[in-house]
Amino acid sequence: MKKLLWAERQKIRRSNIVWIAVFATVMVAVIVFLGGRDVYDSSRNIDNAGWYMTMAQPWATFFVLPAVIALLGSYIICREEQEDTIKSLRLIPVNEANLTAAKMIVTFVFSILLYLLLFAITFLVEAILHFSDLSVEMVLGFLKAYFLDGLGIFLAISPIIAFVSRIKKGYWLALLFAEIYSFAGLFMSMSNFLKAFYPITAVFTLAGYYDASTSQVILSCISLLLCGCLSAFILKGLKHSEKG
Repeated sequence: MKKLLWAERQKIRRSNIVWIAVFATVMVAVIVFLGGRDVYDSSRNIDNAGWYMTMAQPWATFFVLPAVIALLGSYIICREEQEDTIKSLRLIPVNEANLTAAKMIVTFVFSILLYLLLFAITFLVEAILHFSDLSVEMVLGFLKAYFLDGLGIFLAISPIIAFVSRIKKGYWLALLFAEIYSFAGLFMSMSNFLKAFYPITAVFTLAGYYDASTSQVILSCISLLLCGCLSAFILKGLKHSEKG
């Protein structure tokens, strides 16, 4: 497994899709920042300490990062087959179940890293604008929330990555499905039960973005764990097809 993880890390470093994911994360931060500069009732939201780090989470999650992470995950799972390099790997030979597991682990790590990148950008801006108003407790609270966002979103979208990899119809479908799936979270957040159970908004309950009861937190954990189990079930026995 260590060799597979090392190999996947080397392959992903040479891929442009990583830079696309980084660019998307930076653009979310820029757009939220520009939105916070609008003046309402003679004041700007960006002038309130903590507003930027608070608002970047839902904007990134409802509109951008789940789709980007789903695209990344399905791409690294499907690339051997689409680039026809799976035949060479079979000559080694490579255990395809372990290969798929290594790719999902790499996707999981990237999900957390993208959210931590967003945290780093928002924290840097907050520190420049109003350093004296930031407390250690506040910053660590946001760091924990962003980390849990990355962890939870991976679990929430993992069935989409697994499904697209299974049907072998092209990894861009993962981006489309994940975009619809995450956008629907805006409507699910209107119900206390649905926002705790729907995987995308369950992430916010788990991360502490929503005020939630203990039962809602447990419901969110169950929802995300079910997503993880579902993706494992879909990926179980996944075999790359033979060509030629």
